[in-house]
Amino acid sequence: MLNDFTGKVAVVTGAASGIGYAMAERFVAEGMKVVLSDIEQGALDKAVARLAEDGGDVLGHVTDVSDRDSVIALADVAFDRYGEVHVLCNNAGIGSGSEGKMWEHDPKDWDWCFAVNVFGVFNGIQAFVPRMLAQGTDGHIVNTSSGDGGIAPLPNASVYASTKAAVVTMTEALYAQLHQVQAKLGASVLFPGPKMLRTGLWESYRNRPERYAKSRPRKTPYNTLDAWEKAMRDAGQEIEFTPVESVAANVVDGIRENRFWIMPPSEHSDGQITARSQSMLARSNPTYLETFILDK
Repeated sequence: MLNDFTGKVAVVTGAASGIGYAMAERFVAEGMKVVLSDIEQGALDKAVARLAEDGGDVLGHVTDVSDRDSVIALADVAFDRYGEVHVLCNNAGIGSGSEGKMWEHDPKDWDWCFAVNVFGVFNGIQAFVPRMLAQGTDGHIVNTSSGDGGIAPLPNASVYASTKAAVVTMTEALYAQLHQVQAKLGASVLFPGPKMLRTGLWESYRNRPERYAKSRPRKTPYNTLDAWEKAMRDAGQEIEFTPVESVAANVVDGIRENRFWIMPPSEHSDGQITARSQSMLARSNPTYLETFILDK
């Protein structure tokens, strides 16, 4: 169990902004050395500069988590610089930008979203965990999921939800396998929230690699958080947001307590968990999805 963070080393993917930056900032405040990785060079440089100005021992490295070699290079940089890694946060993630129903989707949207959200986590596990095990110290892996898919899907976000469901299962398996080998490493799955978050997820398309380019043009413009928030407000629904700093605080507490489920209290989430579990136990159809669509 990792209790004392002072002098320890953390690696965070997707760290140039949003949840990733908040985690890196909190780790620095806890006295950790932090390697920030992101696919956006300019944003990453600014993030590293801000933390360095505040006295942080930080290093930035551009990484495409969908590329196995790129993640291995990140691990090489982290271990070459600091010798050890104690906390790994597989946090980088995207929204697919898919349109319409599942049977209408561009398969490239699925390829890209799974490459980042699922294989990005897998690549991080493969690049870092063997070395973290070999160093023989207490440590922790945190994989970022979402209530959308990790608990129950928003049906019209089926690509993203499918990837985040996969992250939960991967992390459960990782947790069990670490216990099987009596490792000093813990594993947690992170559910950011409990409310909406202001992150760059809505504009993921800005970093879409050419190899995952859409096979056909979009029919509609990409949605934005501002546009969605305005539409909800015009419909009479005020949206509450959770500060990303609160998510980072939950991560630190979860690591200290060796908690698998890093999930803030939420009546909505608890209701989804209960409804889904009851549906499975009763072998009944998932009508709870209709209920929670209306709730959103």
